[in-house]
Amino acid sequence: MSALLKVEGLTAGYGAAPVLNGIDLDVAPASITAVLGANGAGKTTLLRTLSGLVRPTAGRVLFDGLDLRGVKVEQMVRRGIAHVPEGRGVVTELTVDENLRLGGLWRRDRADAKRALDEVYELFEALARRRAFPGHQLSGGERQMLALGRALVGRPRLLLLDEPSLGLAPRVIAQIMALLRTLRDRSGLTVLLVEQNVRSALAVADEAVVMSLGRVVTRGTSIDDELRHAYLGF
Repeated sequence: MSALLKVEGLTAGYGAAPVLNGIDLDVAPASITAVLGANGAGKTTLLRTLSGLVRPTAGRVLFDGLDLRGVKVEQMVRRGIAHVPEGRGVVTELTVDENLRLGGLWRRDRADAKRALDEVYELFEALARRRAFPGHQLSGGERQMLALGRALVGRPRLLLLDEPSLGLAPRVIAQIMALLRTLRDRSGLTVLLVEQNVRSALAVADEAVVMSLGRVVTRGTSIDDELRHAYLGF
């Protein structure tokens, strides 16, 4: 099966100092790939580069065979790439419903955009109950659901998800991880998941990638004890 996302020799950073150093990565369609590593490994920069927020200085990114060099962020969204950054970014002054509708404003098929919105409310019953509430009245878990739901309204093929469990209760983390499996199995969504909660990430991932100092040090369907200790701290 050919890769939906193919990264070749990707180098990127901020200013003169590179953060990513020649990253090679293949992500299969309808899969969950966990990107693991210590703080400063380059995981967030990888997602920001893949979504177009950071421009690479070398290498290339292919999405479904198309070279993304020079493609603007809004065009990437239209091609089917959604990025949910760390921090559960929602517009706190807007209601749940208004936040979700933002995710589908660019879509021309209004009928399907409405169906996608309804599907998000089916997936997240807590959001359905609070659709008229402003974002600042939501709990941390509800804000994470809202950020994820807003991305899903755009019907992405590839979801770049950065630290969705940060600061959340174990019960909410389990719900979000289970949802990722459901989306993969039900709709064929491909997920690239950056996550500090290693055990939760490995429990849902089809493959794991371990990064250190801007490089991929290993990848596979499991991480052995030596690698856990050296790069993940347990």
